[in-house]
Amino acid sequence: MRILIIGGTRFVGRHITEAALAAGHEVSLLHRGRTGADLFPEAEHLAADRNTDLSILRDRTWDATIDVSAYLPTQVDLLADALSTGRYLLISSTSVYTPPPSPGFTEDSPLAEIDGPVPTEVTIETYGALKVLCERAAAARFGRDALVVRPTYVIGPHDHTGRFTYWVNRIAEGGEVLAPGDPTDPIQVIDARDLASWIVALLDRPSGPDDPRVFHVVSPAPPYSFGDMLEAILAEVGPPGTTLTWVGTDFLLAEGENGLSLPLWLEGDRWMAVNTADPAAARV
Repeated sequence: MRILIIGGTRFVGRHITEAALAAGHEVSLLHRGRTGADLFPEAEHLAADRNTDLSILRDRTWDATIDVSAYLPTQVDLLADALSTGRYLLISSTSVYTPPPSPGFTEDSPLAEIDGPVPTEVTIETYGALKVLCERAAAARFGRDALVVRPTYVIGPHDHTGRFTYWVNRIAEGGEVLAPGDPTDPIQVIDARDLASWIVALLDRPSGPDDPRVFHVVSPAPPYSFGDMLEAILAEVGPPGTTLTWVGTDFLLAEGENGLSLPLWLEGDRWMAVNTADPAAARV
């Protein structure tokens, strides 16, 4: 296939580019050149800002477009205006759901809605609802050629957030490790390499009229807990004598913890529910 990737040089996009090239596809990357401009010399690099001028895409055709960096519905519309053909795959998020979906929720669970004018700034509070509008814009503009992927926390090499590697590095130091919340609190992660190879495989297979168009791409399937994750890390990198000390939510909140100093942990029913997505639709 001829694949256009919007982004493709940082974290998730970088792994998708690697997977597409490894599978033998012809790849074009549209990006601003701020990160990874020297990567992938075998790919075509198209320098542009998706928010201002996409004329570089006009009169060009691709079999598929993978959009890693759409956070506002206007970005989807501008891209649709510039593209003439091909399937469109949007990287969305399990943050799109209205709280709290039930554990093991599926892709047809109720979505977050914006009450009032559409925000123009992406924040923690607006991120999920804006992704919903991006999904709807994709469906309106691309119809059955639109595919939506909703991952939970994406981890793996080149992750600039350091969310998962914080725990690997901390446990590797040994000693007594503060573990937040309750060990039974659910968590779901997906390795960016698995996400990328799955996305490329999805685009490479025929799609029937009744096939799903929206997917949770998450792992492991619930139930899987924060305790399971930390124990797995401990078994791999923890020096002898390393222990996990679980500290309750009330204490953490009293100390001002908000998930920044202890990554991947957040308090609240919404966080717990969003980390129990059913991945059945993505299993083929």
